[in-house]
Amino acid sequence: MALTGRAALLAALGTLPVGIWEPSWAGILAVNAPLALACACDFALAAPVRRLGLTRSGDTSVRLGETVDVTLTVTNPSGRPLRARLRDAWPPSSWEPGTEVATSRHRLTVPPGERRRLTTRLRPTRRGDRQADRVTIRSYGPLGLFSRQGSHKVPWTVRVLPPFTSRKHLPSKLARLRELDGRTSVLIRGQGTEFDSLREYVPGDDTRSIDWRATARQTTVAVRTWRPERDRHILLVLDTGRTSAGRVGDAPRLDASMDAALLLAALASRAGDRVDLLAYDRRVRALVQGRAARDVLPSLVNAMATLEPELIETDARGLTATALRTAPRRSLIVLLTSLDAAPIEEGLLPVLPRLTQRHTVLVASVADPYIAHMATARGNTEAVYEAAAAAQAQADRYRTAEQLRRHGVTVVDATPDDLAPALADAYLALKAAGRL
Repeated sequence: MALTGRAALLAALGTLPVGIWEPSWAGILAVNAPLALACACDFALAAPVRRLGLTRSGDTSVRLGETVDVTLTVTNPSGRPLRARLRDAWPPSSWEPGTEVATSRHRLTVPPGERRRLTTRLRPTRRGDRQADRVTIRSYGPLGLFSRQGSHKVPWTVRVLPPFTSRKHLPSKLARLRELDGRTSVLIRGQGTEFDSLREYVPGDDTRSIDWRATARQTTVAVRTWRPERDRHILLVLDTGRTSAGRVGDAPRLDASMDAALLLAALASRAGDRVDLLAYDRRVRALVQGRAARDVLPSLVNAMATLEPELIETDARGLTATALRTAPRRSLIVLLTSLDAAPIEEGLLPVLPRLTQRHTVLVASVADPYIAHMATARGNTEAVYEAAAAAQAQADRYRTAEQLRRHGVTVVDATPDDLAPALADAYLALKAAGRL
């Protein structure tokens, strides 16, 4: 059988048995000396790793669930060609499970004095900042017998932003907003809360909208048109305490709350309202204030990227005091929190009057769709007990929501997929009713 490549070389040097050979000390020395010489030459001809120049470029942010490319440039300043294997290490959550080996490892050849670019494609599975770890390079000699290995720190950070999946609902909510704003024929007959203009009366108009003074000055009947009030202040409050860590489906409740807050912020900023953000548990985790309409959404997304639930009980008094300092004038305060009975009854309800006497308050909560599925289970004893437990949990949430409503609070309780559009609808309903 013919031997090729490295096997042929080793056979020629005597390290593989070819035919019948009786070893002796002289024979061993005669064979190993050429092998040692070949290994030494191979090691000497391998390009040095420490002298390599490495730099990064590429994107610095990506939405969760999308891919991002980071480019690594390897410069070989030595006089020897670089034949290497390279590992570009990142945190495990930078890739989908099972794809790290294929994505982070590269083969490259760099001639003396030249450079090559390698692209590492990331697909993060968690929000937050993902920072590059070490770049490990193994440089081989021309025979592949020996190698040099070393590591370089090449800093780079990719911020993984919330996915904002609810943005698909934005066009329909903006259409509803335009109806409220009097720019479509649906609400051209005088609905709204802020005077807009006068126009000629048409059959079907509400007679209460007739402007008699304007009518007296002209030959036709004039009616007032209205639009929702603008430049109102909205404070989005994210509860980042322990209840926000509970997982609903594949994600924590906090993620669904952030998605709903982003849709509401996008809608409210288009409506001409000012939007601020406060994330709080026992201290301020994020605060975004005073952003122009075009900067609101990027600022909120960037601030939410690094938020994580804290496994501590939220300080309701501290949250209330901070919200009142952040919103000194009348505002719509949207509190995204849990409807669990204990945190509401023991924490929020005692301090709620401080908020409602000055502001309009809306509480939005993420409901677990599995509870509704359990409530319909039948067929065996275990399923019946599960249905009873689910019904009890639903009754507790309903009772907690009713307690909040008796204090004048608007409550939105919906599953993760429905929370964002339901919250947007509640905002539009408050705007149409003139409660902002």
